[in-house]
Amino acid sequence: MSDLDEGNDESGERTSSVRWAVGSLALSMLLSSLGTSIANVALPTLTNAFAVSFQEVQWVVLSYLLAITVLIVSAGRLGDVLGHRRVLLAGIAVFTVASILCGVAPTLWMLIAARILQGVGAAVLMALTMALVRETVPAARTGRAMGLLGTMSAAGTALGPSLGGILIAGPGWQAIFLVMAPLGIVNFLLAHRHLPVDRQKPKLDRQKAKVGRSGRSGWRRRSGRSSWSGFDGLGTLLLGLTLASYALAVTVGGGRFDRLNVALLSAAAVGVCLFVRAEARAASPLIRLAAFRNVVLSTGLAMNVLVATVMMTTLVVGPFYLSGGLGLNEALVGIVMSSGPVISALSGVPAGRVVDRLGAPFMVVAGLVAMAAGCVALSTLPAIWGLVGYVAALAVLTPGYQLFLATNNTAVMMDVHPDQRGVISGILGLSRNLGLITGASVMGAVFAFASAAGDITTAGSEAVATGMRITFAVSAVLIVVAVVLSVGSRAFSTRPSPVGEPS
Repeated sequence: MSDLDEGNDESGERTSSVRWAVGSLALSMLLSSLGTSIANVALPTLTNAFAVSFQEVQWVVLSYLLAITVLIVSAGRLGDVLGHRRVLLAGIAVFTVASILCGVAPTLWMLIAARILQGVGAAVLMALTMALVRETVPAARTGRAMGLLGTMSAAGTALGPSLGGILIAGPGWQAIFLVMAPLGIVNFLLAHRHLPVDRQKPKLDRQKAKVGRSGRSGWRRRSGRSSWSGFDGLGTLLLGLTLASYALAVTVGGGRFDRLNVALLSAAAVGVCLFVRAEARAASPLIRLAAFRNVVLSTGLAMNVLVATVMMTTLVVGPFYLSGGLGLNEALVGIVMSSGPVISALSGVPAGRVVDRLGAPFMVVAGLVAMAAGCVALSTLPAIWGLVGYVAALAVLTPGYQLFLATNNTAVMMDVHPDQRGVISGILGLSRNLGLITGASVMGAVFAFASAAGDITTAGSEAVATGMRITFAVSAVLIVVAVVLSVGSRAFSTRPSPVGEPS
């Protein structure tokens, strides 16, 4: 991290403080991504430990992702209102306590409740680490710091399966959650000691000065209104209810789509309409709807959902295929599962350099084509070469994912108005998490259905292999749809208007 502080030689103490501050932000990103990936490898173990079905145990992953999805945009806004450092410290504390509760949960539903709380903390970590980089690192080194956060996110994704597999084979599944508690404590101490103190207590001092002699109680009332006037509570509530309805609609029913699923999906559709209406009328909306008129943004978000759906499919289906289809133990499953994220982390920086050299429009399509080839390989090569074919397919899929990610984020953020960069960044995170939820739920249901087994945990190796083959064939179709969207959008976006420019 020393290159982050290059040129900032006012004092050795300042340089050291910046390094430690960036370290705390990097650890925050590591913990939030680790919370996602470390639980996936435990799904087969948890089905046996709690004697539940595959559809029920999916909620160990879904609940965490849902909490992040619902709150990631609001968490960023809350940091703007109350102070980034203050809210981040609260998020770290919530994440740490929730990790302990996950580790001691005696039932599946108590574990899911603790995972929701852990997801609340993770939403804060994901939203505010990016915002705090601008306040911590010199402007000339902001890009390098952002790159470090991306590397730590990939490292957390890579570490989760291998660390989880080792811990499950050793101390047991509880350890995969308890191991995050000491890391959370270290993170809190580093952030508290080295992150810059919030410069303002949002307008409280100015309100106090205006009140003058009017009295202490009047200051409290005015400051309260000032602090929360920019927070869209109604939009946050509607978004949460809508996403919860969607997640339930695509999860309940054990892969069958009946009246309850239709009702929940209808509720989600109504929620979308109410949310759009509320945001159109809000003085300070959670999401500015006018931004979606930009073709590059709207297409980029749609592709982000599709790509995240496919990447989550590898994390959900992979453990069941490796254990049920190839007969690997938990430790080996974790090691093999980590190979994809490791390749992804190693290919991140080269992918960014290629994008800078060849340009975003062409490289978006190149990344998607590589992903489509990887999905086809996952659907075919393991049946021919077994474990070697599985790893070889990941070696094609994951660099394509990194290439797409670097290119799509660059294309979306390139024309964003400076005053809207935080909001658009939050929406990108929201689209990604919508894809992750879809991958964990819908594609999980596709896998269970394709395996032709009432319970995937009791399916034979041939059934599991068939399920994986069909599931990744469907994933390849999703990526082809993303390619079509990318190519089609270029015809309408030769001169895109700035995203989020105030009217």
